Amino acid sequence: MSQLFQRKPIAELVQETEGAHALKRELGAGDLIMLAIGAVIGAGIFSSIGTAAAGQVLPDGTVVRYGAGPALILSFALLGVVCAFAALCYAELASMIPQAGSAYAYSYATLGELVAWIIGWDLILEYAVGNVAVAIAWSGYFVSLLSGIGVTFPEWTVHGYREVLLSSDPRISGLMQSAPHLGAVPILVNIPAFVIVALITWLLVLGVRESARANNIMVAIKLAVLALFVIVGAQHIDTNNYHPFAPNGFRGIHQGAAIVFFAYIGFDAISTAAEETKNPQRNMPLGIMGGLAICTLIYVVVGAVATGLVPYRQLLANDPLAQAFNVAGLTRFSWIISLGAVVSMSAVLLVFQYGQPRIFYAMARDGLLPPWAAKVHDTYRTPHITTMLTGVFVALWALIGDAGETYDLTNIGTLFAFVLVCIGVIVLRRTDPGRHRPFRVPFVWVVGLLGAASCIFVMRGLPTQAWVRFGVWLLAGLVLYFSYGYRHSRLRSVL
Repeated sequence: MSQLFQRKPIAELVQETEGAHALKRELGAGDLIMLAIGAVIGAGIFSSIGTAAAGQVLPDGTVVRYGAGPALILSFALLGVVCAFAALCYAELASMIPQAGSAYAYSYATLGELVAWIIGWDLILEYAVGNVAVAIAWSGYFVSLLSGIGVTFPEWTVHGYREVLLSSDPRISGLMQSAPHLGAVPILVNIPAFVIVALITWLLVLGVRESARANNIMVAIKLAVLALFVIVGAQHIDTNNYHPFAPNGFRGIHQGAAIVFFAYIGFDAISTAAEETKNPQRNMPLGIMGGLAICTLIYVVVGAVATGLVPYRQLLANDPLAQAFNVAGLTRFSWIISLGAVVSMSAVLLVFQYGQPRIFYAMARDGLLPPWAAKVHDTYRTPHITTMLTGVFVALWALIGDAGETYDLTNIGTLFAFVLVCIGVIVLRRTDPGRHRPFRVPFVWVVGLLGAASCIFVMRGLPTQAWVRFGVWLLAGLVLYFSYGYRHSRLRSVL
């Protein structure tokens, strides 16, 4: 039992980031902040913000989620506080352990191998499943953007089988009969979602510097589009739309925060870049905390403008910001918002798809996954095998999947990772108090405990189905660990 919780020495974790087989250090603090904006400002602000404001009600009147209304800005502020606690803890651990494994590596050093495996398996869920949802949302905006210039696609090529199967929209569910069939099986595939994941995967194989440049360009475009939304929208705000401010009280604010939390998982993605960051002891804390501050401010400002521009219930749409402009009569600008959404979610795909292979890479380097997952390309110095495998997995799921099934799973996985990181900082202060910490969390006991407790609180706002599916996923991971990882662990082989 004690071997299951054997901790990996921090010195060994740091040593693995050096040498001929290490990843290439290319990124500065500015690149990390741009990666944070690329990851956080995406589907959350361009898509799920509408559901967070208006809530979700089934046709029979059953309330699935209570919306925050104009108090959406308080939902974002709540998330900013919750993430600030976690981000401080991430910053301390990332500056001490500048490794690609993120929360997985931190847990290995603080809580032991079994917990590290659990969090690594959890991060696989977080990134891969989240990217499926983002790819499908990207496809919707892309199709909408092209339709505005007269380019259309057959409906059966832009809706996956699961999306059609679960849809309550007669136009979409009717594709079960009208789509081409292969025998008795309808051909329903989301080709744009598949193609964008394939392109992002190819870019990531080429190298981190090329990926960072592409991300910086996309971030600049998305910030320009959001600035346009704020500047134009602020001139047409009707203050009557702010009443009632919190139609469902704190319950709506709480559940609104839980809906959009998946957008904030970008901070974990930033920590996966630690092994490719120049001077990580300085730049990781700057990137993590700077990115959080900027992204929270953007969410609050955009939320305030959107709920003041139109009645909050009218934001319930797949493209809520474009919908707000359309309802407000600003239709000449809505296509620009759609363009911004396409670019924005491309950046999110890039950052999330960047993070996932590096979790595999770190786990395989420890022997918990097969050794081929730790191979680095001789020329590009990227984990090319896991990058391509992740790309194939996400692309195929996006081809036939449904976005609604994935958001809650991504949220619960992210929050669980944040809880363990907050606890891990406290544990390491007790077990290794003398180790040099380039960045130290102030009032660590208060920050760590509040961070863990606040993440658990947000998790409680998720539906029961998410908890059940998360439990099944963790159980499958434990089976894999005891059948392979436990027997091949490099740490155990030297005990």
